[in-house]
Amino acid sequence: MDKLTHYRQLIRSLMTEYAGFKPKCGQIDSELIIDKAENHFQVVRVGWLNKHRIHGASLHLDIIGDKIWIQHDSTDSPIADELVEAGVFKEDIVLAFQPEDIRPYTGFAVR
Repeated sequence: MDKLTHYRQLIRSLMTEYAGFKPKCGQIDSELIIDKAENHFQVVRVGWLNKHRIHGASLHLDIIGDKIWIQHDSTDSPIADELVEAGVFKEDIVLAFQPEDIRPYTGFAVR
């Protein structure tokens, strides 16, 4: 299996698990959104918390080139750690939510 296919399958598996977690309060659902053609992956929360509308990504990953770019992660368990535990090299993970001048100090790829 080539690297891109492996990363797609791994991301889908991990994000399916994250999408299965239901918030304890409110009427909030999770949607797993995958654009296979462009390699975009998101878990989006939608619903209501009391009278407040909830809508936004809790996770957003892209595969750009041969690396996994974590665009957003608002989970309690960082998906970067899960990816490393699953065998992805830190050099293949970009913490895109960090400013580029900070990335060299994260232990992950810069770009």
